[in-house]
Amino acid sequence: MANYSNKKLVPEAMDALDKFKYEVASEVGVNLKDGYNGDISARDAGRIGGQMVKKMIEQAENNMK
Repeated sequence: MANYSNKKLVPEAMDALDKFKYEVASEVGVNLKDGYNGDISARDAGRIGGQMVKKMIEQAENNMK
C-alpha cells in the first residue's frame, strides 16, 4: 500500500513558490488569477510546472559549481 503525503517540508517556502509560479506563468503566457485556477487547461498547467522544474534544476546546477 502506497503512503502519500502532501506535508510540506519547509512551509515557509510556500509564499516564495507561489510567487515563482505566477512569474513563470506570465513568462509562458498563461494568466493565473489569485485563488482558484481550476479552469486552466492541463496543457497550460503542465507548461507552468515544467518550466518551474527546469528553472529550479538550472539554479541547483549553478549552485553546485
